[in-house]
Amino acid sequence: MVNSLKLKLVLDGYKKYFPLHWKDEKYKWEAIKNFHDHWDIDAESFIDMFKKATADSEDGKKPLNLLAASYFYPRDMILYFAREDETTVRNMFRTLFDESLDLTVRIEAFQSAAESLRSKYDDGTWRNHYQNTNAISTYLWLRYPDKYYIYKYELFRKAAILLDSDHVPKRDGSVASMIEGFRMYDEICEVVKADPEIRQMIRDAMDPSCYPDPEMKTATIDVGFYLARFYLDEKAGRTDNAEWFPADYSPNLTVDDWVGLLKDPTVFTDDSLRIMKRMKDYGGQATCKQLSVKYGGTINFYNSGASFLARRVAEKTGCPVFESENGNIKWWPVLYVGKHAGKEDDGNYIWKLRDELSEAIDRTDLSRIELISTERSGPATCAYTKTDFLSTVYMSADRYDALEALVRNKMNVILQGAPGVGKTFAARRLAYAMMGEMDDSRIEMVQFHQNYSYEDFVMGYRPDGSGFKLTEGIFYRFCRLAAGNPDKPYFFIIDEINRGNMSRIFGELLMLIEKDYREIGITLAYNGTPFSVPENLYLIGMMNTADRSLAMIDYALRRRFSFFEMEPAFNSEGFIAYQNALANETFDALIGQIKILNREITEDKSLGRGFQIGHSYFCGRDKSGCTEEWMHAVVEYDILPTLNEYWFDEPLTLNRWEKNLRGVFDD
Repeated sequence: MVNSLKLKLVLDGYKKYFPLHWKDEKYKWEAIKNFHDHWDIDAESFIDMFKKATADSEDGKKPLNLLAASYFYPRDMILYFAREDETTVRNMFRTLFDESLDLTVRIEAFQSAAESLRSKYDDGTWRNHYQNTNAISTYLWLRYPDKYYIYKYELFRKAAILLDSDHVPKRDGSVASMIEGFRMYDEICEVVKADPEIRQMIRDAMDPSCYPDPEMKTATIDVGFYLARFYLDEKAGRTDNAEWFPADYSPNLTVDDWVGLLKDPTVFTDDSLRIMKRMKDYGGQATCKQLSVKYGGTINFYNSGASFLARRVAEKTGCPVFESENGNIKWWPVLYVGKHAGKEDDGNYIWKLRDELSEAIDRTDLSRIELISTERSGPATCAYTKTDFLSTVYMSADRYDALEALVRNKMNVILQGAPGVGKTFAARRLAYAMMGEMDDSRIEMVQFHQNYSYEDFVMGYRPDGSGFKLTEGIFYRFCRLAAGNPDKPYFFIIDEINRGNMSRIFGELLMLIEKDYREIGITLAYNGTPFSVPENLYLIGMMNTADRSLAMIDYALRRRFSFFEMEPAFNSEGFIAYQNALANETFDALIGQIKILNREITEDKSLGRGFQIGHSYFCGRDKSGCTEEWMHAVVEYDILPTLNEYWFDEPLTLNRWEKNLRGVFDD
């Protein structure tokens, strides 16, 4: 059950809120009436009928906000599907609206049919059928407004937490979570229905264009919206009664003007779109601090980002700009109106999207722009320190200090050494230690090869159906991710860095990765938009010094990286402790032979220290796992094949070491 005392406080606030906001919320009751006036599953033209039933204008041209807002396009997809296969779409809605069937079965059938249509008819324009639980609950609410609610996870979750509900939905997009949310709203609805003031207040506000809402389901939806978008801020003292300003200024840009600007990458960069998407998701108004806390990124990311964006808009359109009394130009009013926030927001402004810009965002597909900076999936994080690093990576404390200082100072480091010295193992754990936690969401790893290209790494046209599509590369995307969370370090790890054609892969980024050029933007060749490598991004490469088939690393890249030599750690404190813990005479004898072997490899003029045998071949065992079978397999299938490559033209040396290593296992 919901907490009745807390709900009463919410309803008291709603009664004050409702008269001031009815004109903004009335469309929900009008939408139901319009739907019922036009819905006819057997209409001669399903498309024409559906357009009118789900529109907020009689001609059906202006889509219902609930099915077109927040960068989702469920209505457009239904119309697209109906143009291709009207019969299937009719049957989808027949099944969805069949109350004799289980609700979960109906929704899953609807989504399955939508995905089948998308797979069959998608021409590369759409990435998703967009028929999520939010959209489907809207269809159900329009058809049966006395039974269903519009389900939106964020709103339902805030209500559940505030009201101490047992029905807290999960962020999994599942039907089960939606049904849990409905159960909570049913409890809220019973209280709303029993409040005569609310019933009378809504009844007095309605006119014939509105659905009468006898069961108060839509009123409950409105209460939930108020709770999540207004009540919590009011409760925290984040708003006041100040008017939005500047009241006498407008950039004089229409919705169509903004739509065109949103599609222009020279004006709305990905970071700009990210700010707009987050502002819209928050409800269209927020402080920079609120956006920073919820979605990641610094306060300055939103503050400066909005100012620079507004300036680009003004330069592109020549629109009027706002001048303060002292003659200084303020750029943010191009995008927003504002008012002072409460003390808890440190005197910042609450910004509210201009109506025309807000509607233009509704019409613009922002699905490729991530909403939350750290939304990448991964295991839960835990603390990780220098001590943790030294306990698993057999390196002295002094060497670790030198390596960390090198990474922080140069920002680009290559770990070089022979196979088996633990370069890859050390690189990831070095990132953990510098982050202070094991957070794989802030680590990206790739492996270069001869065919790896700029198009894979940064950006390029990739095959897409019968044509080609401009696609962002892995490094480009990771840079954007790091830029959205500038207070934390990110690590891009490149295995086998010397196997790729460096100039071909990095292109113009050869300059941008330098420490002195971080955050300095240049125009990319493919999309013509500014791009920079963030200063919280570190590059760690790994290079195998024993691969003679590879040419020397590109000099232009070499001078942008520092090189850290990793050597076999058989004599390190960590490995010695590991060896002593195994207490295995055969293992001791084998390691003794490997040390002698490495001295000979180092002294060989055709080889050298970069060809030594690494310690990682012999790590990761406990007493029970340190068997002769395991050690023998390492010698036969790892060490001897390597020596065969080293001394392919010196059979006597190779034969001697075959006898030495195999002799460890002789009685």
